[in-house]
Amino acid sequence: MKIKTVFAAALLMIVCFANQAKGQKAAFKTNLLYDATTTINLGVEFGVSDRWTMDLSGNFNPFRLPEGRRWKHWLFQPELRYWTCDRFAGSFFAFHALGGMYDVGNVDFLKFKIFNADLRKMENKRFEGWFVGAGVGWGHDWILSKHLNLEFEVAAGYMYTRQDKFFPVNAHTAYAKDVERHVWGPTKLALSLVYVF
Repeated sequence: MKIKTVFAAALLMIVCFANQAKGQKAAFKTNLLYDATTTINLGVEFGVSDRWTMDLSGNFNPFRLPEGRRWKHWLFQPELRYWTCDRFAGSFFAFHALGGMYDVGNVDFLKFKIFNADLRKMENKRFEGWFVGAGVGWGHDWILSKHLNLEFEVAAGYMYTRQDKFFPVNAHTAYAKDVERHVWGPTKLALSLVYVF
C-alpha cells in the first residue's frame, strides 16, 4: 500500500471524527516542532466526557532531500487524554498508540543517542520499514485567547519495527533484509498551536 493512500485514509478518519464532534468542544492543531522539520501534520481533538478527550493526529513528510539524504515518513497517532481540571486547559495525562512507515538515511545532523537507539548510525546508511507502538505522556495547555491555545506534550513508550537496511548509501550498497528491533524511548514531543472551537 502506498504511503500517500494510507496518509489520505488517516486524514479522512480525522475529518470524520471531527464531524462527529459537532456540538462538543473540539480543537484543530499543528505541532510546530514537526513543522520545523518540513513534516506536514494535522490533529483534531474532541471531548468524549467531562475530563476525557480523544486526540487524532497524522504526520507526513514526502519531500526528497539533496545529496541522497532521506527523511520521508508518515505517522498516525490516536491518543486518549485525561484532563486534571477542564478539557483544553491545564495539565493532562495521555495514553497513545502509534504506527507508520519510514524511509530515512544518509543524514549526519543527528549526533546523539536516545535510550538504545543510536541515531549516529544513520550516517551513510538508509533504513526503510514500518513501526507500531504505544506510550504514555504528560502535557499542559496554556490559554492564549478565546480560541487559541499553546500545548506542550512529552511521552515515552515502546515501538516495534521491521526494516530493510542499506549500507553504505553511496558506494557498493550492501543490503540487510527484514531487521527486527524493539525500541524503548520517546514516542512524542510536541509544541502545538491549538485552535479551540
